[in-house]
Formats: sequence, structure tokens, C-alpha cells
Amino acid sequence: MAQIKIYALANTITQHRQALSTAIHTALVSALNYPVEKKFQRFIALAPEDFIFPADRSSNYTILEISMFEGRSTASKKAFIQQLFTNIEQQCGIASQDIEITITETPRHHWGIRGQCGDELSLNYKVDV
Repeated sequence: MAQIKIYALANTITQHRQALSTAIHTALVSALNYPVEKKFQRFIALAPEDFIFPADRSSNYTILEISMFEGRSTASKKAFIQQLFTNIEQQCGIASQDIEITITETPRHHWGIRGQCGDELSLNYKVDV
């Protein structure tokens, strides 16, 4: 399971929403062997007064917060992060300087999904990649 929140200025989200969605999901599928049909993304469009960031970032500054089951290797997570930078820069034109990514992993038993605890779910994909 992976839930992804994308924070950016409203103009950036409006301009790049579909390309960002594709770039992010493609990286997830490629680097973590995530199922193509599992897409969980939330775009949070912010007004300039609600999104304060350093002067060395542009108006395309974008933050990705990814929550997922624990169990993936460090190498897989690093490959995922690098794929995100590459895909977003190539597909959206947003420079890596303007992208920040955090991954938060939690045990499966900390999740509730479809009426069950996450550790009781039957998954059609592997988490330990």
C-alpha cells in the first residue's frame, strides 16, 4: 500500500496534475513493482500565502509525502526516489531542485483498509522488494 500526497501552489497543480500523477505512479510501479491498478494520490493545491518555502525554490516547488507499508529495501526506496526526480523533471519540466520527497513507512498492522487491519489483507503484490 502506498498513499501519496502532492503539495504545491495551485497554479502548479493545475498545470501539471495529470503529468505529475503519471510520473509518480510510473516510478512507483517501476521501482517498487507496485500494481498498475493501485493508484492512491491526493493533490493539495495551496495559495501562495499558505505555502512558504525558501527563495532558492521556484513557484513549481512541490512536496511529495509517501506513506507505505514497511518492508522495502533501502536500495528499492532510493531507486524509487531517483525515478521520481527523473520522471517529474522529464514529464513535467519541474527541476529536481524544486522537488522534495519524504517516505514514511509503517507496519501493516497500523493500517485499516477495506474493513480489515493491513496485516490481515491478502495482497496481490510483494512488499519486500
